[in-house]
Amino acid sequence: MNTKHINSLISSEAYTFVKEHITDADKEYYLATNTLFNISAIEDNTYNVIINLKRLNDSKPINKQLRAFNKKLPENGKLIGFIETYATRKYRILKKYPKYLNHIYYVFDVFLTRITPKFLLTKRLYSHLSAGKGLVMSRTEVLGRLHYCGFKVIQEREIDHKLYFVVEKKDKPTKSDYKPSYQFIIKLPRVGKNGKIIKVYKLRTMHPYAEYLQKYVYDSNDLKEGGKMNNDFRISTVGKFLRKYWLDELPMLLNVLKGDMKLVGVRPLSQHYLSLYDEETKKLRLQTKPGLLPPFYADLPKTLNEIQESETNYLNNYLESPFKTDCKYLYKILTNIVLKNNRSA
Repeated sequence: MNTKHINSLISSEAYTFVKEHITDADKEYYLATNTLFNISAIEDNTYNVIINLKRLNDSKPINKQLRAFNKKLPENGKLIGFIETYATRKYRILKKYPKYLNHIYYVFDVFLTRITPKFLLTKRLYSHLSAGKGLVMSRTEVLGRLHYCGFKVIQEREIDHKLYFVVEKKDKPTKSDYKPSYQFIIKLPRVGKNGKIIKVYKLRTMHPYAEYLQKYVYDSNDLKEGGKMNNDFRISTVGKFLRKYWLDELPMLLNVLKGDMKLVGVRPLSQHYLSLYDEETKKLRLQTKPGLLPPFYADLPKTLNEIQESETNYLNNYLESPFKTDCKYLYKILTNIVLKNNRSA
């Protein structure tokens, strides 16, 4: 594909961004496709940079295409592409149409492209009308899908109302019995007693595929006060409200009834978050079931070290006197929540 043809597909600014990530030593391959057939024609491990000049939204199905690119690239090979996200689509629509009319158009667009694909009754109809193309996603979902399919995000940049990305092949695509979904009630894999992976019920507060970005967000932003991820773009607007009033954690009562968790206990953590703990605290944590109401809300620690200290104190006391310790912590937690009006971050 010559430079003239490339410039007819993307802007000069986008082309400059692409060239920034290609060295003289690289063997690159340009294509503009949304079909698996064209990707399968690429020779395996021949090119260490593949650039797709067709927007990812029109690929059907997206994950299969990303997996196909993964297969064609050698280890540490790069994939460069672009997609229209919720944010870039909104900006484009509001800029394109006249004032007031643009907001009316945007409301209908949100209903069509973001709501109808999520519900069982309208999902098939939307898929039929759109032929599976034009799927709009959040930035979180795009980056999460890339990680899910074995890539590591190197750089991302908004150009021409699109999100351009450069990713590097780091592994084979994820193989797991856990499948990302769009459902409002979700089941998340968490580390339970004796290291057993349990499925924890929660109300969705993050965009789909957010769980695959935990390390990416941590490496980029670290932790904020209270032990949560700093500047966590994965959380939706509705999700912030649910988290503030702990409404997202109510479904975990099902885990308590099932016996995977108990009422008071350390918070159930993902494998990545647990890896941030010191070995002594990790071993101590695995001796008991996680809880719906963690000691965090009794002690209100601010840093990860303080959180580990709070949990260690609770666990040591619990192992000596389970019933007495849980009653004591339950009283402290309810006092902080009900009387002192402390809220989750």
